[in-house]
Amino acid sequence: MRFFLWLLALMAAAIGIAVTARFNPGNVVLFYPPYRIDLSLNFFVVLMAALFLLLYAVVRAVRATMRMPARVAEYRQRKRERDGNKGLRDALKALFEGRFGHAEKAALRAAELPENAGVAALIGARAAHRMRQHARRDQWIARIADDPAMKTARLMTMTELLVDDHQPEAALAAVRELNASGTRHIHALQWSLKAEQQAKNWPEVLRLVRSLDKHKALHPALSARLRELAYNDLLSDKTHDAESLMRVWSTIPSNDRVKPVVACRAATALNGRGLHDEARLVAEESLKANWDERVIRAYRDAAAPAGSAALLAQIEHCEAWLLERPNDAELALTLGSLCLKQKLWGKAQRYLEQALSDATEPPMVREAHLKLAQLHEALQQPEAAASHYRQCALATIL
Repeated sequence: MRFFLWLLALMAAAIGIAVTARFNPGNVVLFYPPYRIDLSLNFFVVLMAALFLLLYAVVRAVRATMRMPARVAEYRQRKRERDGNKGLRDALKALFEGRFGHAEKAALRAAELPENAGVAALIGARAAHRMRQHARRDQWIARIADDPAMKTARLMTMTELLVDDHQPEAALAAVRELNASGTRHIHALQWSLKAEQQAKNWPEVLRLVRSLDKHKALHPALSARLRELAYNDLLSDKTHDAESLMRVWSTIPSNDRVKPVVACRAATALNGRGLHDEARLVAEESLKANWDERVIRAYRDAAAPAGSAALLAQIEHCEAWLLERPNDAELALTLGSLCLKQKLWGKAQRYLEQALSDATEPPMVREAHLKLAQLHEALQQPEAAASHYRQCALATIL
């Protein structure tokens, strides 16, 4: 519709100009002695219009010529931007596809554009790291070392790559620099946890696990496993004496103390330092909450001295537990061992033979035969003792 309106207006203007020119008797005289030029007004108007168009074209040509260098520079800049952005897209695509060589080459093209240099350096560093080209990875990182806008991204990338490369000390140095800048977000804590775990800095691992648990940033199973690993290492430290071991135990929350893995390690460590009373208490508390054969074994190793009230209490506890678990071979072996120490020969033989009949694992069979051999030896029954010693030796060989 608009086109037809313009066409109509042009036709009307042409008709008006034609009618006006037909009935226009005016003349224009150009006089420059001794010359004289007579022109009709219509021709003069047409001549002026043509002259105007000519001058306009000349001015446009001059302006275009003067602006040519700037336009060429703008064109080249746009081309660089197009090539740089395309290189960045190609680098990301190749990185996600696992084509790390292509990703690094595309990152080189993308880095030619200053605006993309920082992100391209991070992509190139990750690609080089995946190809185990650590020197090139460090060169990429060094490119943006002085760029404050990329500091957080650079340090996070360094932490992740160094943890993956099993360099916990270098990774923790990057984390400390990141924390010094005031940046403390969940992802940084997660990578710090991995670095501390590799460095076996278990107190810090526990602190980070508690912090991440508050933000619900760890799966409960992973959190529990990390706690168990940390407690296991702390309690297994051979440098602890009895006092320092008890200090470590006092720092463990009560809900973690009753877990079988933690309780078993703690009871074993306490037994190793002669703290049998404390070991028995740890095992009993754990068994009340969670029954576990490993804790029963530690409870057996924490047997009180013969004739003591503590040993009798242990026997009573085991008899009560055996009523609830009549087919538990480990418990029967423990009860038989305690009765043997208390010189309750009949009970000891009955429970040890029960353990032997229910036992399925060679170590348990071996220990049951050994205890029965010691029992018969104490009862002056050398033939029965020798038989059990032979069975113990055979179980050891098998």
